[in-house]
Amino acid sequence: MTYFDRQNATSYVDVSVEPGIEVNKFLLATEEVVGIFRLLNATAFAPVISDMNGNIKKIRDKYNENPSATPTLQSIIQDERAKGQDTATVGMQWLFRGLCFTSDALRDSLSNPSHELAESFTKSYEGTLKPYHGFLVKGIFTVAMKACPYRKDFFLKLGPDVSVVEHKMEIWLQGLEKINGIMCGVYKVSSYRGPGDYP
Repeated sequence: MTYFDRQNATSYVDVSVEPGIEVNKFLLATEEVVGIFRLLNATAFAPVISDMNGNIKKIRDKYNENPSATPTLQSIIQDERAKGQDTATVGMQWLFRGLCFTSDALRDSLSNPSHELAESFTKSYEGTLKPYHGFLVKGIFTVAMKACPYRKDFFLKLGPDVSVVEHKMEIWLQGLEKINGIMCGVYKVSSYRGPGDYP
């Protein structure tokens, strides 16, 4: 048993992506990502955890307004655009920036077992979130990255058999990367600031 296949855990491979990314299972799977940051270092990554939880709430609140009208992430964006709103849309974009940060870091760690987590997460941060952060937030993330545990210790938190953890993480990552790829296509304008900027 690993973190990725424990009872009641929702994986990104469980999320339907046709005709769009289903909201409920996506949010449940993303809550599992928040759990990963708690395992990494709940104190150091508190800003990441808070930001992700806040954006999850924005999406869930929008979905709960009318679930039958917004069953997918794409339909939430379309609904907000039609109404001149953007709370969930912008929250979703920030959430996906965070998910790209997470997936790139874990992918680097899987592909390069000699890389410590601090190296993998720093490399990922520079290519994903850093361009969107101001000086203060960059400093917070720099401190958080340095507080990452050793790779071997973190992987043992995910499960007792590292080879099994790596296999399960690979499957989980493939599901997340697929969803990230779809949403990168949705958010063609990376500097999105409002409904009028959405393609």
